[in-house]
Amino acid sequence: MRPGGNRGWLLRLVIAFGFAQGAVSMARPAVSYRALALGADERAVGVLAGVYALLPLFAAVPLGRRTDHGRCAPLLPVGVVLISGGCALSGVADSLWAMALWSGVMGLGHLCFVIGSQSLVARQSAPHEQDRNFGHFTIGASLGQLVGPIAAGALIGGHDMAGTSALALLVAGAVAAVALTSLWRTEHRDTGPASRNAPGDRVPVARILRSRGVPAGILVSLSVLSATDILTAYLPVVGEHRGIAPSVVGVLLSLRAAATIACRLVLTPLLRLFGRTALLTVTCLLAALLCAGIAVPVPVWGLAAMLAALGFCLGVGQPLSMTTVVQAAPDGARSTALALRLTGNRLGQVAAPAAAGLVAGVAGVAAPFVMLGALLLLSSGVALRSPGAPGGGGRAGTPPRRPRSGTGLRRSGDI
Repeated sequence: MRPGGNRGWLLRLVIAFGFAQGAVSMARPAVSYRALALGADERAVGVLAGVYALLPLFAAVPLGRRTDHGRCAPLLPVGVVLISGGCALSGVADSLWAMALWSGVMGLGHLCFVIGSQSLVARQSAPHEQDRNFGHFTIGASLGQLVGPIAAGALIGGHDMAGTSALALLVAGAVAAVALTSLWRTEHRDTGPASRNAPGDRVPVARILRSRGVPAGILVSLSVLSATDILTAYLPVVGEHRGIAPSVVGVLLSLRAAATIACRLVLTPLLRLFGRTALLTVTCLLAALLCAGIAVPVPVWGLAAMLAALGFCLGVGQPLSMTTVVQAAPDGARSTALALRLTGNRLGQVAAPAAAGLVAGVAGVAAPFVMLGALLLLSSGVALRSPGAPGGGGRAGTPPRRPRSGTGLRRSGDI
């Protein structure tokens, strides 16, 4: 089947990603609450969160190499099983060491699922459809991020924190398992083995990172993800200092997630109107200003307006950075390039909260948002110099460039 034909596989992939991401978004706060119930202090909770992001760092590039030279679909059920098992076993673990182990398993499962599914989207999408399809695919992640924390909050609480957090983790494991029901016929038969290259043709990582557009895509993705993570972690602290109730903070965070979903629903017309380079540059610039604006004491309605606009701007970065990396990477190395992008994301998830904590300790709780503004401002400048859409014009819908020899863009692979 030619790339860009029947898109039923994409809908099934979005549904599966929604369940998988919802389980992870539900489990991560539940892991923290269960660890606290088992006697962990703030430092131990931070270590648990770091293990989730650190372990996949060592597996991302090998998994990307495997996907470049083989099929993508087998990684999806493996990822779901690891996520489901990691969630459920975290719920029955009775020590912090066991929880750290299963948190790492959960992170590894999420990495497997994301690399496999991103590779499918890139490999089975025509070049001019990649922006749109990546945007639709990431709606699944946004839905999971929207629903997961709300579900966790509804289950966790009361006097038995250990019991309710364990229940939330078991439910998260069951939610992840539901994703298996949507993973049938996601990979076209003619985009699997036919896209394989000989192992001896592997492109060195250094060459991938030197490809114009790959570093820009990695930096934009890292910045957007860091902004989302720090916003989730520090907005409750800002709310506490400004006297905003936790329930209102939860609504504000959900508003941000909803705006991100709205952005991805209208991504295609935005690309037609502005082009990829301009859209990525302007949204990173606006996000930088909005992040810095959160540091300014404003009424709740003003904060809500800023977070809605910020969520909309942040919704652009992830799908477009995926396409930027896919189309800039050398032939036969697109899954590896996407794995490097995910490695950058994981590094950001480890380094950004640590840096934010140091900045907040020195300059106050609003200072991390100024730091994020500076990072997004840098990303805006880098995005301005990155390659545009296929055809070089920077606009979606322009005629695609002719695929190069080998696998070509039509065989390219992940988010």
